[in-house]
Order: sequence, then structure tokens, then C-alpha cells
Amino acid sequence: MKKREWSDEKSAEITPERVYLNRRDFIVGAGAIMLGAAAADHIFPTPAEAGDGLPISRRVPGPAGELLTAREEATSFVNYYDLDLNKEEAVKYGARLRTRPWTVTVDGLVRKKKTFDIDKLMRRFPLEERVYRHRCVEGWSMVIPWTGFPLGEFIKLCEPAASARYVEFYTLHDPKQLPGQLSAILSWPYMEALRMDEARHPLALLAVGMYGQVLPGQNGAPIRLVTPWKYGFKGAKSIVRIRFVEKMPATAWMKAIPTEYGFFANVNPQVDHPRWSQSKENRIGEEGLRETLMFNGYGREVSSLYAGMDLKKYF
Repeated sequence: MKKREWSDEKSAEITPERVYLNRRDFIVGAGAIMLGAAAADHIFPTPAEAGDGLPISRRVPGPAGELLTAREEATSFVNYYDLDLNKEEAVKYGARLRTRPWTVTVDGLVRKKKTFDIDKLMRRFPLEERVYRHRCVEGWSMVIPWTGFPLGEFIKLCEPAASARYVEFYTLHDPKQLPGQLSAILSWPYMEALRMDEARHPLALLAVGMYGQVLPGQNGAPIRLVTPWKYGFKGAKSIVRIRFVEKMPATAWMKAIPTEYGFFANVNPQVDHPRWSQSKENRIGEEGLRETLMFNGYGREVSSLYAGMDLKKYF
């Protein structure tokens, strides 16, 4: 595969990745000064920096020495089976997804059932940009700058009961907009879940944008889950409901193929998928293969969550 240069980006509506990275290098280099001087007052980018106006308050440096995946790759090489199994068709249907009005309902083991309007929710939390590695179970990977807010902060707002040990995330169920839901490949609506300590981990993000712009439909607009140490299928998209429960739920892919897709879905190169190896990955935009890293390279941050667990059994 030809290595993609940032200057290959053709769209005049998108900030060229080379400019984007140069700006990031400046921000990272000056980050301590800027953030220290603006501890109380958030730093908001200019409209040109913000793309379509996402008020990014803080940028977190990404993996050292790794380049961003080109935006057009990250927004076209997608898995969103609710739209379509075919990536091109998923992009086509994603462009038509209506994301306003949009609400997220919170229920289950909570003090009080709540419903949040997406725009009010986005204004409630300072939006951060975080550059994360993304690893798909099929073997491809990317490096994507997500914009969002910590899931743990949102959980505080939800006021879950002490008995809540897991949190479920439900995708919109609307076959007219998401025609992939007419297929029998999965049980709809799509549902994924995390253990509560995973959900509260600082890396877990509710994303509302990428590359400084709002999420495209095919990437899970208007709000999706991002857990970078897990395989991509854990990232529930177009979330409309978040439910707190006591017992571990059977998620969408667990129900469909329990021998291939476990609850935890931690990136583990030592545990092969029954139909292929997980030891290497294809970084989109690069030639050759990379060695897959345990926990997708986030072992230092998350390995304590699984201390004492047999990660070959609990895959």
C-alpha cells in the first residue's frame, strides 16, 4: 500500500494534515505554558482551527513518533454495520443520517432517569482533543484525533447506584436511516458495554468530533464511545441510550458469535481470532505490517484494570 502523504488531501474544506500536524507540534511544545496560564479560562481555537466550530479547550499529545491517519481514510474506511456492511455504502448512508434533534437517555440503576440534549451536553463539558491509536479486530489500525469529553465525567452526572457494575451503550434503532439494521447479522439495536471501572478510566471518551470537526455519520455521529485499548467494535456509535446494570450483559457481537467476540475485547496479540492471527496489523496509509501491541500500546495506563485475570479466557 502506498504511504499516504498529508499533501495528498484534496478537499479544500479540510485543513491539510501537514498544517494540522505543524499546529499540533507548536501547541504541544507550548502546551505547558498555555495550559498553565489558562487554568481557569479555556483556550478556544480560532474558527479556522476549529473546523466547523467545535470549541476545543485542550489538546492532549498523541503517541510519540506516530503520524495521524489521513482524514479521508479515517472517514471512508469504516465499519458501521448498522448503516451497511459495505464501507462505501456505509459512507453514503452516513451522509444522510439526521443528527438533530438528538437526545441521550440515561436509565437503569441511577438515582433518576435523565434525558440529555446533545447540544446542551456538548456545552456542559470542556471538549478535549485526544489522539488515540485505533485497532480493528479485522487487523487494520489508524491514529485518529478525537474530540470529546471523559466518559467518567459524564458518569458522575448520571448518578449511578452503588450496585451498578456495568454500563450499556445503545445505538439508534432506525432501519430507515440505518438500513443495515434490516439484516439479520446482529440483534438490533446495537449494544456494547463496559465494566464500571473501565468506563471511569481516564482514557474512555465520549467523542463528538474528529479532526477538529463534528463526527461524520459513518463514524458514529453525533456521539460515540472510544476506548483505545480495546478493539474497535466496542465503540458504540450514534448513542441514544446509556443504561447502568448490575450483571454483565451479553453485547451485540457476543450474542452473534460468542466464540469469536468476548465482552472485554482488549487488544491482545497473544489471543488469535479463531479465523486469523491478531499478532500483526495493517496501519492504514503505511506499507507493510506492524507488530500489534498489548492493550494497543496502552498497557501502562490500563493493565491494572485486569490484574489477576486470565486474558486468554476473558477475551
